[in-house]
Amino acid sequence: MTENNTERFKVIVIGGGQAGLSMGYYLSKSNLSFVILDASKRVGDSWRKRWDSLHLFTPARYNSLPGLAFPAPRHSFPTKDEMGDYLEQYAKHFRLPVRSGIKVDALCREGNVYSVKAGDLHFEADQVVIAMSNFQHPKIPSFAKEIDPGIVQIHSFNYKNLSQLQEGPVLVVGAGNSGAEIALEAAKEHPVLLSGRDTGHVPFNIEGRLAKLFLTSFVLRFVFHRVLTTNTFIGRKARPKTIAMGGPLVRIKPKQFSLAGIKRVSRITGVKDGKPVVDNTTVLDVKNIVWCTGYYPRFSWVDIPVFKDQEPEHDRGVVLNEPGLYFLGLNFLYAFSSVMIHGVGRDAKYIAKVIKENSNNSSKILTAQVKDTIGVYSSH
Repeated sequence: MTENNTERFKVIVIGGGQAGLSMGYYLSKSNLSFVILDASKRVGDSWRKRWDSLHLFTPARYNSLPGLAFPAPRHSFPTKDEMGDYLEQYAKHFRLPVRSGIKVDALCREGNVYSVKAGDLHFEADQVVIAMSNFQHPKIPSFAKEIDPGIVQIHSFNYKNLSQLQEGPVLVVGAGNSGAEIALEAAKEHPVLLSGRDTGHVPFNIEGRLAKLFLTSFVLRFVFHRVLTTNTFIGRKARPKTIAMGGPLVRIKPKQFSLAGIKRVSRITGVKDGKPVVDNTTVLDVKNIVWCTGYYPRFSWVDIPVFKDQEPEHDRGVVLNEPGLYFLGLNFLYAFSSVMIHGVGRDAKYIAKVIKENSNNSSKILTAQVKDTIGVYSSH
């Protein structure tokens, strides 16, 4: 720590989830000093805080971070608490320098270094990795405030279990993986309407025998990981749609909705007499609304001009017009799998390589400058 109570590192990683821990794994193999700053009180809390019945959408064999296998049967679907505990164990296993309970308030560049402020704490580094997903601040339509206060409204971010809902029909808005899972859970005790466009689905039973032997590996490790990347035409074409709409349903099939008695409805466009309206015409008489409508990135604390339409401009996470700044964990950062646990490790490895190269180049420049200075003095 310096005299002005500023802690100095070569690299600062902001975010201690699977992206930040993967980054820490590769940085620990270098001789660079680094720290991982995480707002949660405990490693893995970002998973523990999600709804009670949540299971990961991919089998355990694809839920391992670099260097440490997930401790569960290969074909099982771990719970969110098991995932949180795994991340905590991962940090301990590799003795990663995670500083929990530190919420970063501001990141800016001051001269040749990056300045990170978190409350009364101040950090500096030559390079910074923002290891956070796009999913940070719940997104709810502006017209939601016009809905009758007698109707329970909750975002999937705050949803825990059915005890939060009152008796009567439930409207789930958003038909991605989270919306699908919550709709099926709610259908056990309530009539359910599911609003949202069809995001598509993996065209086989991911828990079936063929899937375990071949198909799951083909989709997750080949299609999502190697075909749908920013290096391929099909990947570049799919990327904008994936970012805007999300990925296909992995474990759930559309027929499960009809079997559970769930009725699909069109897009919610507004409110009439305090109730949600479909396509500006049909009023839905519901008692509960669960908004599974995604999140805003919320990078307002980054005081560096690297954003366009709220998204950072980068190439595989490397910000080209801001040397030493990187993003990790974003949706489709490099591949469809970038936001998945089995994909974030590859992105972290790539960025770690760039960090090391930049650090070596900086050291060479500094050494050359010192030699030039010595040469000037020795000539006098």
